[in-house]
Amino acid sequence: MSKKVGDVILDVHNISLRFGGVKALTDISFNVREHEVRAIIGPNGAGKSSMLNCINGVYTPQEGTITFRGQTFDHMDSHAVAKMGIARTFQNLALFKGMSVLENIMTGRNLRMQSNLFLQALRIGPAEKEEIAHREKVEHIIDFLEIQAHRKTPVGQLPYGLQKRVDLGRALALEPQVLLLDEPMAGMNVEEKQDMCRFILDVNDEFGTTIVLIEHDMGVVMDISDRVVVLDYGKKIGDGLPDEVRNNPDVIQAYLGTSH
Repeated sequence: MSKKVGDVILDVHNISLRFGGVKALTDISFNVREHEVRAIIGPNGAGKSSMLNCINGVYTPQEGTITFRGQTFDHMDSHAVAKMGIARTFQNLALFKGMSVLENIMTGRNLRMQSNLFLQALRIGPAEKEEIAHREKVEHIIDFLEIQAHRKTPVGQLPYGLQKRVDLGRALALEPQVLLLDEPMAGMNVEEKQDMCRFILDVNDEFGTTIVLIEHDMGVVMDISDRVVVLDYGKKIGDGLPDEVRNNPDVIQAYLGTSH
């Protein structure tokens, strides 16, 4: 791979998360390097989404720390995380179904808007200039994701694969340094998966965005990831290059179910 992967941008250290007596994550550590595609894989119930939820401040772990760009936190605040430059897509689409593609992606710009809501509503003075600038950014994302033909279509009328693309666009509108993707290809057919793979690699390449990805399709993971961390029952059982992970006996066991 010719791209240049940089230093560690995100470091997850000894994270443990419990819900009552249930251990969702136990002593998990791994890091993410700038400009890489870092996959988190594992069987259902392994704790993958819980891990992303700790990183973007939805859950507060009982133990451990998360370091982002040299700043260490024992818990992340979801609003602060977005401001710091970490964006997230969700497994279940949280789009505004009655709003257009353009409007949905514009909502991702909210944190970047400087003028107050009153000026935005009236669209006067600096707010008008600002909205034009934000709209240009959004139009660029729409072009990039090849959804120009649907820009005014209510999102609820689009096929599922395109809705997932709009979700990606909304996250990109934040101009994140790190993009957390929670099963971006779930429920897609082969062609839609190929498209989404291409867009993820293009985001990584053209925008220089670091990507942390949860994905069930092992073929996809092996094709597009630089490094892979494997969780099983909330514990880390593997971490390394795709080929190392693919040949790891513990990983093979977890996926084939012979250990349980």
